[in-house]
Amino acid sequence: MLLRLRVSLPDRPGALGQVTRVLGTIGADIHQVTVLGREGGRAVDDFTVAWPGDRAVPGEESGEVQSDMTADVRDRLAAVPGVSVEGVWRTREVPGSTPGYDLLRYVVADPVRAFATLVDALPDLVGADWALTVATGRIGDASRVWADVVHRSLRAPEGFVPTGSVPPRAAVSADGGVGLLCVPLEEAALCLVVGRAQGAAFHRAELDSVARLVEVVSMLAATGEATAVG
Repeated sequence: MLLRLRVSLPDRPGALGQVTRVLGTIGADIHQVTVLGREGGRAVDDFTVAWPGDRAVPGEESGEVQSDMTADVRDRLAAVPGVSVEGVWRTREVPGSTPGYDLLRYVVADPVRAFATLVDALPDLVGADWALTVATGRIGDASRVWADVVHRSLRAPEGFVPTGSVPPRAAVSADGGVGLLCVPLEEAALCLVVGRAQGAAFHRAELDSVARLVEVVSMLAATGEATAVG
């Protein structure tokens, strides 16, 4: 089973090595390490690890990880000075693959379905549970408001519409205990919403990465619309 661990650690020589040694002692096979950010003398890293099947039990489709295993990871890593675990959750990503490029290839092949393809692919790209696009509109001069769900990934909750107003720019938030990443699609009058029910909140680095990907997909979608009209 593949898990993602988000760890905050001192940004100093040797700290990463201490974390990897601890993970090795508890049976985790590290497949990938992603540095999300460095600031104020600390670093935030995501570890994608293979975990022995008898050490954890996945939950239902939510991707929940058995609490005693999570506590074990936190306790072992907490023994390393200055290290804390921000989240542990199941992931469907394939380390070493290039899912972002695969997504763009599918969008180029069929730009009319660009946003549907984006919604289907994003959960696996960012270790999330689901994604959807919601139509947006305005009431007079008020802030933009949510309307109907337009595209929905396989595990997206039925009838889900975020609370509050549509963010004017890419942002992270939470709704009912679910971490959300929202990216407005201005030209299409949509807003992309990605949800993570388990694990760490979305990091700014994840938000920036998704926002850039959405920008490219939106450009390809506009190309497809222009071709269809022509």
